[in-house]
Amino acid sequence: MAAAEVQLWVVCLLRVALATVYFQEEFLDGERWRNRWVQSTNDSQFGHFRLSSGKFYGHKEKDKVKGLQTTQNGRFYAISARFKPFSNKGKTLVIQYTVKHEQKMDCGGGYIKVFPADVDQKNLNGKSQYYVMFGPDICGFDIKKIHVILYFKNQYHSNKKSIRCKVNALEPKSTLILRPDLTYDVKVDGQSIESGSIEYDWQLTSLKKMEKSSAESKDWDQVTDSKTQDWEKHFLDASASKPSDWNSELDGDWPGPMLQKPPYQDSLKLEGIDKDVWLHQNMRSTNYLTEYDLSEFENIGAIGLELWQVRSGTIFDNFLITDDEEYAENFGKATWGETKGPEREMDAIQAKEELRKAQEEEEEELLAGNFDARQNFFNRFHRRDEL
Repeated sequence: MAAAEVQLWVVCLLRVALATVYFQEEFLDGERWRNRWVQSTNDSQFGHFRLSSGKFYGHKEKDKVKGLQTTQNGRFYAISARFKPFSNKGKTLVIQYTVKHEQKMDCGGGYIKVFPADVDQKNLNGKSQYYVMFGPDICGFDIKKIHVILYFKNQYHSNKKSIRCKVNALEPKSTLILRPDLTYDVKVDGQSIESGSIEYDWQLTSLKKMEKSSAESKDWDQVTDSKTQDWEKHFLDASASKPSDWNSELDGDWPGPMLQKPPYQDSLKLEGIDKDVWLHQNMRSTNYLTEYDLSEFENIGAIGLELWQVRSGTIFDNFLITDDEEYAENFGKATWGETKGPEREMDAIQAKEELRKAQEEEEEELLAGNFDARQNFFNRFHRRDEL
């Protein structure tokens, strides 16, 4: 083996070792999935899931039985799986899965939810609190969007950008990346379709200003009431000027460099210290940013499907929650990446076969004198081309 190949192999192993995989599900052990996933009994009318590869799939053996499929039309669905609780504080959070709308989705959800560890799985329903909701939602020609909803300060906040989704019968890989620097990325089939700042794309700047104002007011009250140590030990360097690249709107008020006061001698205050005192009411709070955890969740412990579908048949598979973007990408290549090509080929073959059969039926009807056959043929297949 060449030295370069050995080096690459070692790097790959190291990457896998460094990645933390919180949850991974490929349904490779058949019906044992029922030991890990809990069907909600909150409503007796909830639809049921089954394990299925659907009508077309990528790998004859591996994909012969795979994925949770909705089975009943016009139903709500609620199912979840639990894992060891964790906090993503200071870490990247990657949520990924594949979804195949085999029924040519007309109205319904294809999204997933990530829940706190204390979620009541047996009672899971639309009112159950979640941390993240991510994935496609489709209804008619108007609603074709990818939801990215985050829970913060006891409220749900949606991305203000309209992220469009395709009504695709094949199995697109959907990936959401939330980074500790408050940037995010939404990928479909490995390609980024939306990215930016969590702070601004979730319309949370007003909350941030309120949080900042509250924290600054609190700090100032503490200073005036209790003569904190900061007030006694520091003063503002009056000779320093604000940097030319400082953006007050993005960076806030410039606090200025702080200089350490020399210790008092004989209980005497130093000359000239009053005019240079560090003014707390102008400082940038050090508290509100740590409290403003837009994409940090302390007790993540479950993933689930809680949705509505008019026509059933959607298949969910290849679930992954990790802290490593590269691991998620490699996992996607090893699962969805290996099956997408053969799956498309099988779908194309089946489509041609359906078209052939429909043409034969049309010819038979025409011979029988049914001149409405062409219109029936068009009505039968226009949705496939349209979707």
